[in-house]
Amino acid sequence: GKIVVVDARDTWGESDLASAAIGPVAGTPEAEGTRLRAVNLPWNRDSKSLAVDDIPEALLVDGKDTPIVTHCGGGGRGQKAKVYLEEQGFTNVINGGGPMVTELWEMFGAL
Repeated sequence: GKIVVVDARDTWGESDLASAAIGPVAGTPEAEGTRLRAVNLPWNRDSKSLAVDDIPEALLVDGKDTPIVTHCGGGGRGQKAKVYLEEQGFTNVINGGGPMVTELWEMFGAL
C-alpha cells in the first residue's frame, strides 16, 4: 500500500503514552510493532502546525496526492493535522481518529 499514516501524538505526554499502549507510536523503531509507513509528526499546539518536511520523500509516492491518514489519541489533533496538511497542498487526507476508533484503527493501525 502507499497510504502514509501521520501520527500526531507526542511521545512525552502522559495521555499519549496511554494511547501508545493501545497502538504503537510511529517513528519509534525501538517500539515493538512500529508501523513502517507511519510518521510521527506531533501536532505543535504553539505554532498550530506539523513538521511536514519530516515526511520522508520516499513515502510520498504520488507527491501531494499520496493518500494520508492522520490520527492521534482521540481524533482532535488528527483533525487539526488533516486541515493543516490540506492547507499545505495535500489533496487526499482523512482523519482516522485514534486507537479507540476500532474500525479505522484496524485498517491503518498496523500499516
